[in-house]
Amino acid sequence: MRRMELMAPCHFGLESVLKREITDLGYDITRVEDGRVTFEGDEEAVCRANIHLRTAERILIKVGEFEATSFDELFEGTKALPWDEYIPKDGKFWVAKAASIKSKLFSPSDIQSIMKKAMVESLKKTYGIEYFSEDGDSYPVRVFIMKDIVTVGLDTTGDSLGSILRKRNFSH
Repeated sequence: MRRMELMAPCHFGLESVLKREITDLGYDITRVEDGRVTFEGDEEAVCRANIHLRTAERILIKVGEFEATSFDELFEGTKALPWDEYIPKDGKFWVAKAASIKSKLFSPSDIQSIMKKAMVESLKKTYGIEYFSEDGDSYPVRVFIMKDIVTVGLDTTGDSLGSILRKRNFSH
């Protein structure tokens, strides 16, 4: 099984509770930050974390991290990440969420658009194709930019219960 760095975002103030939940599952914590706990695990850890962690908002596989103070640096840094290790030729991929704190790049919609273009360019080169059907499984990406450090994660959690209920008109 492949070892990966996994990120578990949480509400501010719940980091120590989440850290305990992760260590209780038997995984090693690599970093605790405001609103996020990072730990090491394999494919099984992704499944177990999604099922058992009560205080994590979602579980992300860390694709990479780099510094970017311009949109050109964001594009090149994103393009250099190993997307082919995660996204197949028919995968449906997009930047589902972008958050920026104390960074030169702060427009979520611009960040999302530039990163999507960079991912397409990277995968076009890898797969030798010009067009992506994107009719396969979904691969939503989330990006956090803190003090110009870009952290990119692949979301493994899927829809939250709240969004499922809203889509089905169950909520008031």
